Amino acid sequence: MGISGIGKTIFTQEQIQQRVAEVGLEINRDYQGKELVIVSVLKGAIYFVADLTRHLTIPLNIDFLSVGVSPEVTNRTGVVRFTKDLNLTITDRHVLLVEDVIGTGLTLGYVCQHLADSKPASLKICTLLDNPAERLLTLTIDYRCFIMPDLFVVGYGLDYKEEYRNLPYIAEYHRGEQHIK
Repeated sequence: MGISGIGKTIFTQEQIQQRVAEVGLEINRDYQGKELVIVSVLKGAIYFVADLTRHLTIPLNIDFLSVGVSPEVTNRTGVVRFTKDLNLTITDRHVLLVEDVIGTGLTLGYVCQHLADSKPASLKICTLLDNPAERLLTLTIDYRCFIMPDLFVVGYGLDYKEEYRNLPYIAEYHRGEQHIK
C-alpha cells in the first residue's frame, strides 16, 4: 500500500541524481577559475543544493535565505518577507541562486532584486523544477534540471504541509484525498 495522497512518480531518484550531476558539470564549466556563492532558498531546495554542491569542484560558499508570505490586513494578497537573510556578503562575488521550483516567478523576482541590491559580480538562477505554465514574470533561468508538468508534486525537498520532503523521488500529490497518519 502506498502513501496516502501520493500519485504517480514524475521523476525517479535515478533521474534526479543523473540530471543533478549533469547540471553540476555545466556549473563547473561556467565558473571555472571563479569562486562561487551558492544561495539556497529554504526549505524546499535543501536536498537539491546538498546533492548539487557535492558535484561542484570549484571553490564555493553556501548561504541560505528563507522567505515567507504574510497575509496583509485584507487577507486577499500576501506580502513576501525574508524570515532569514544571508549571513555572507555577496558584493562583487559570483552568486548562484538555487531554487526548488520556479512557478509564477513573482517570489523569485523579489529575491533576485534583493540579492541584486548587494551588487554581486554576477547573479544566475538554478532550479530543480521549472513550471513555465504558471509563469507571470519573465526570468532568465540559467540552469534547470526539469520542466515539470503542471501538477502539484512532493518529494526531494518539496512538501505538502511540511510532509513528504524526505521522499527520494518526486511524485504527484492529490491534495483532495483523505490524509491519514
